[in-house]
Amino acid sequence: MAAPKLYAGAKLRELRTRLGLTQRRFAEQLGVSLPYLNQMENNNRPVSTSVVLALAQEFRFDVTELQSGDETRLLSDMREALADPVFSGPLPSAADLRLAAGNAPALAHAFLALHAAYRQSHERLASLDEALGREDARLQPSPWEEVRDFFHYCDNYIDAVDRAAERFATQAGPAGNIADAARTALAAQQVTVIEVEDGPLRDYDPETQVLRLSRRAAAPTRAFQMLLQLALLAQDRLLEATLDLARFQSPEARSIAKVGLANYFAGAALMPYGAFLAAARETRHDLERLADRFGASFEQVAHRLSTLQRPGDKGIPFFFVRVDQAGTITKRHSATTLQFARYGGACPLWNVHSAFETPNSWLRQLAETPDGVRYFCLARDVSKSGGAFDAPVRRYAIGLGCEVRHAAALVYADHMDLGTPAAYQPIGISCRICERRECHQRAVPPLERRVRVDPDRRGVLPYSVT
Repeated sequence: MAAPKLYAGAKLRELRTRLGLTQRRFAEQLGVSLPYLNQMENNNRPVSTSVVLALAQEFRFDVTELQSGDETRLLSDMREALADPVFSGPLPSAADLRLAAGNAPALAHAFLALHAAYRQSHERLASLDEALGREDARLQPSPWEEVRDFFHYCDNYIDAVDRAAERFATQAGPAGNIADAARTALAAQQVTVIEVEDGPLRDYDPETQVLRLSRRAAAPTRAFQMLLQLALLAQDRLLEATLDLARFQSPEARSIAKVGLANYFAGAALMPYGAFLAAARETRHDLERLADRFGASFEQVAHRLSTLQRPGDKGIPFFFVRVDQAGTITKRHSATTLQFARYGGACPLWNVHSAFETPNSWLRQLAETPDGVRYFCLARDVSKSGGAFDAPVRRYAIGLGCEVRHAAALVYADHMDLGTPAAYQPIGISCRICERRECHQRAVPPLERRVRVDPDRRGVLPYSVT
């Protein structure tokens, strides 16, 4: 299977502008003609291998960043948005979408924001949410979606917050001391930490400066919550500066994002970047060993693996997802070319849905998406006890995966037949945009295709896709 061509015009222009070079001077240092560079910067030609080598040698440029921009995410998000029935006319070609994502990313983001506003307005009206006549019935994305997109387009890596957490963890010493270090740091903020039998997971009273933690929570969870509260108190200026750069449209989105950044700090302090990346490579990304070494949960470890995208020192590009028992994606991130559906559930053929059927077991899957990219997928169910007989149990599944070319670095891929095409399960993103015509698990017809209904013939589906 031929490697996909690399279009990175926006990255090339960004690097040239940062260096203060003219196109002519930049072309000379790359060893290409001026017209050739112009075509690459406008995504009319892919970036050649010789240019990639020149970027690394002449400018010490981390060439992995050529594939880490917004283009793949924008392309996937625009394609899904255009599958909405509101776009009834001829749709832009894949080449046109790629040009828009690469050459006019701000316009592409504006289109997605407009479509999100349309969807929210439509859903509010459809659910009789009293949108008509309400003062707050304005078109804007929901705060949760706005925050989700912020992390999505930051590659789920926030450098300043990550490095601040790493500095704190380094001062704390060995990984096992992080909970004590968090408690000591909170005491320096005049905060008293007590554990209580009943009440919420974390409850901080700014008047009395008392932080109450539920004794029913597991030790890694209590440590995480202390680090989260520490971030809100001791790292407030850093969090606020990051939020200022994000320019959220509503105070609700800003508040949600602040908690998200505090969560990010807690995870990065519990599993500091350098030490965690080294341990991940040493253990071949064994989640159980990593969880034990850093005093973290499986979900925390899987999520942290998906954030290891520090420029110049990147880990394996993973995707990470959390799915509830109804199939709804409640948390998602992808540093790979695989992008999850923004609306609706995930593909039912993906092994993350089977995790509920085999509790306490790791499920492995080789999968191939319609674009021909192959992935190694890992899934497991997670149950969180409420800590008492009458307390509800939270159940969900987590999924972690990477392109199959990285599978040799994962202990879970041992003894799997990676080289046999028949071993790969055909999966999609979601039924509404999946191009597979003969899928036996299709829930709804693809919105980009017409369907044919033959009253005299019935196959697996009551229709055929044209």
